[in-house]
Amino acid sequence: MKKVVFIAIVAVLVLSWGKIHDLLTATPDFASLHEEEVILYATSWCPNCAQTRKFLKAANVPYFEYDVDNSSEGQRQFKQLHGTGVPVILIKNTVVYGYNPTAISAALKAHNILP
Repeated sequence: MKKVVFIAIVAVLVLSWGKIHDLLTATPDFASLHEEEVILYATSWCPNCAQTRKFLKAANVPYFEYDVDNSSEGQRQFKQLHGTGVPVILIKNTVVYGYNPTAISAALKAHNILP
């Protein structure tokens, strides 16, 4: 019985290694590649992306935007950030998934981007 449990645990670890590795590694610092400290991964057709743009502009937050439909570099970064839907907002090394004004504001304040 112990062997079966051990084999099952090993199998789960092997099959989940990619996710485990991602959890143990730090968020990539893609913001350092740009003058702006905020990066928006979005599409032109997404209503939540439009709301996020509107929110950032209203807060006077400069941001760099990747259209993940048209930018291979944007797609690569989006995948590394485990994006499954848009928008994804990278605020220095903090990732916010989806349009969430409360989480976006908290991350901006935590990184001294908003007063």
